[in-house]
Amino acid sequence: MSNSKTVPFETTLHVRDHCLCLAAQRAARALARRFDEALRPIGLTSGQFSLLMSLNRPKPPSIGSVAALLAMDRTTLTANLKPLERRGLVETAVDPADRRGRLLTLTEAGRMLLRSAVPIWEHTHEETERLLAQTDVETLRAGLRALA
Repeated sequence: MSNSKTVPFETTLHVRDHCLCLAAQRAARALARRFDEALRPIGLTSGQFSLLMSLNRPKPPSIGSVAALLAMDRTTLTANLKPLERRGLVETAVDPADRRGRLLTLTEAGRMLLRSAVPIWEHTHEETERLLAQTDVETLRAGLRALA
C-alpha cells in the first residue's frame, strides 16, 4: 500500500493548531461542560438553561423563532423541549393567529427554576470571563456572533 494517498501528519498538526472550527468545537464543549456542572444541582443542563432563557419574553415565541435564535433546526428544538414539557417547565400552545404554528411559554415552575438558575449562570460566567483575562472578550463575542 502506498503512502501517497495519506495526509501527512504535519497537516494534522497544522489543522489542530489553526482550524477555527475545531477550536470553536473544543471551546463549546468545554464551556458546555463547565455550565452543565454548575447547573447540575438544580437539574438543568447548559442547553436547557439557554432554551428556557430564550423563552423568557414578554410574548410567547414561535417554535421557528426560538429555533432560529438557538441555531437549531425545528426537529432538534422539539426534541429538546420534550423533557422540559414533561417537567412542567414549558407549555406549547396553538398559535391563535396561525393554527399551524405553535407558541412556547414558560410555566410558573419554569420561571421559578430560571430565576434560581440565573445567579448560577452569572457566577459561572464571571469565572469564565476571568479565565479570558488576556483576551478582549467583547471582540471575541463580536467574532462569535459574526460566525453565528
